[in-house]
Amino acid sequence: MSVTPLSPIHSEPHLSSESDQPRKPWPEVSTLGIVALLLLFDVVSDAATTSVLHVSLEIAAAVLMLGLAGRMWVSSEANRRTLERHVEELGGRLVLAHADTVRWRAEAHEALQGLGEAIEHQCDRWGLTEAERSVAVLLLKGLSLKEIADTRGTTERTARQQANAIYRKAGLGGRAELSAFFLEDLLPPRT
Repeated sequence: MSVTPLSPIHSEPHLSSESDQPRKPWPEVSTLGIVALLLLFDVVSDAATTSVLHVSLEIAAAVLMLGLAGRMWVSSEANRRTLERHVEELGGRLVLAHADTVRWRAEAHEALQGLGEAIEHQCDRWGLTEAERSVAVLLLKGLSLKEIADTRGTTERTARQQANAIYRKAGLGGRAELSAFFLEDLLPPRT
């Protein structure tokens, strides 16, 4: 029995698509800027013929729009920088998690190899066929009968029959007892 390695983990995370990128508020900022400029143009054209209050209100509206456009731009930049820091932090965590996984696998390799050999010897003692051995390993890995059938290119009924043959030959009541048979001594005792 061999342990199937995990799929590789990339050490540099990246945003997966353009839609994941923070969007710059160009349309909104541009629209507000254009409206503000139009208001200022209106102020210039109205200055000689309109009341001071009207001109003052239009100037205030234009200034308010320009301020809002600037605030939107600054806010989007701050959000972008925050997102970049967050992605960088997650990338660091991912690298550490990958390193932990690699270290654990290296440390556990010998023990897992020994467990694999122990499972093979026990399958010999039970007199399991090669197909039953394969099913037993897949059961221990936690695959469902359908997944076992798909993996082995058989029907679910065949996988079920082989699993039942394993339990019968081993004198076990089912999948839980099969797993417990091999794993019980590996786990620390309950306190």
